[in-house]
Amino acid sequence: MPDTQETRQRCAGCGIALQFERPDLPGYVPESARSRDSVICQRCFRIKNYNDASTVAIDQDDFLRMLGGIASTDSLVVHIVDLFDFEGSIISGLQRFVGNNPVLLVVNKIDLLPKVTNWNRLRNWVQKQARLNGLKVADVVLCSARRNIGFDKVVERVAELRGHRDVYVVGATNVGKSTLINRLIADYSDLNRELTVSRYPGTTLDAIRIPLDDGKSIIDTPGIVYRSRLSEIVPRESLNAVLPEKPLKPLTYQLNAGQTIFLGGLVRFDFVEGERQSFTIYVSSALPVHRTKRERADELYAAHRGELLSPPSREALDDMPPWTRHSLRLPKHAELDIFVSGMGWIQANGKTGALVDIYAPKGVKVLLRDSML
Repeated sequence: MPDTQETRQRCAGCGIALQFERPDLPGYVPESARSRDSVICQRCFRIKNYNDASTVAIDQDDFLRMLGGIASTDSLVVHIVDLFDFEGSIISGLQRFVGNNPVLLVVNKIDLLPKVTNWNRLRNWVQKQARLNGLKVADVVLCSARRNIGFDKVVERVAELRGHRDVYVVGATNVGKSTLINRLIADYSDLNRELTVSRYPGTTLDAIRIPLDDGKSIIDTPGIVYRSRLSEIVPRESLNAVLPEKPLKPLTYQLNAGQTIFLGGLVRFDFVEGERQSFTIYVSSALPVHRTKRERADELYAAHRGELLSPPSREALDDMPPWTRHSLRLPKHAELDIFVSGMGWIQANGKTGALVDIYAPKGVKVLLRDSML
């Protein structure tokens, strides 16, 4: 096909429509590469030249449309989730899109948990939570992309489960998907030859087919954006305070009814009713925690939001969705976590029951679950 202005508007690698303004969106091309005869997007360029499958995000509707064709293939589906944000990063309803294809659930960021964690118990917890989300899994592998823990096991199980099939890799943003894909490319692809990158059939979305030595492919799907995760709606400058990079240091508070805890300026926890009991907070150590009396909480927040109660700044808070109250009844003798997607969780340690209120930005997922630890 002759090189026309029209053909240059699409990536010669994956077929995505090219754009020159947003590096974080599909199809981005630096201005310096715009005049080349055969223009490829930055993502294809990095795969071709550096063996680096960087993550690109799309919205939920586009992502689900792209998943629609997997059921008609003979493939292994590798679903990567973030252990720190398990319920926020698992793809609800994935089972109906994958058909009879096996699903390998790869649980990343185990390095954030205490070293004394009972890993067998954690694995059982993951399997149970997956079932509750309607997902049938062929196996679960716990790993850490950052610390390179468990990745040999991931590669081993991919090899055993895929046979001679393609591998679809799916996941939300910031779960470690690109790290796994890069490792699979290194293990299964001939890096001495130029990678051929082709568009996923029937769509112009940025899913990339990376050929393997046996004639099959890894299909790298874009990361799905869930706006129900606090980490997706906080300003970029506050992300380092919300997303932990070091092992979590649990904070345990003995609380009486009528006390409040602020997690930065982002989330408020009220102990409304119940006997004196302890609550353990699992959040990033960079997120300040402040305790006060519930009767003073409104006044404290009004006077110090964005300052003492930060991050984010007062201006950024004004741009975020308003708080929604979630009233949660903790039954007696239950071992439960109060989970706030994208921020962490609060473990309820009491056996006598309680009523708590969680205030979080509107749309952020807040729920009760069986305790992880």
